[in-house]
Amino acid sequence: MADIEAVLAPWAEATFGAFGCAETPADLEQRLPVIRVERLGGSDDRFTRRPTVAVDVFAATADEARSLADCVRDALVFLTGPVNGAVIRSVRCDAGPSRQPWANEAIHRRGATYTVSLRDA
Repeated sequence: MADIEAVLAPWAEATFGAFGCAETPADLEQRLPVIRVERLGGSDDRFTRRPTVAVDVFAATADEARSLADCVRDALVFLTGPVNGAVIRSVRCDAGPSRQPWANEAIHRRGATYTVSLRDA
């Protein structure tokens, strides 16, 4: 079964030109902007998986983080079809992009939560 992080992180990197990952890189400040995709939970059954995923955008400015997070949301909610070894059926935005705290105040973070319905290709 395709891992949602392995499906969406490369898609985000290819689509937006930002570094896509499932874990925050140690050299985050040098890689900005970064899009991190992390599975939070969700359900799986025999044919369909519905993971809940957190998508965080890290950027050097608040405006860049806001703009990129909005672009990611707009693209994700219309994403369907084959993507990196999976077939996306639908994406629902459960909580839109909002400012999130980060330890380094020079890095601006926007986070959103999505539910993705998918199956293996």
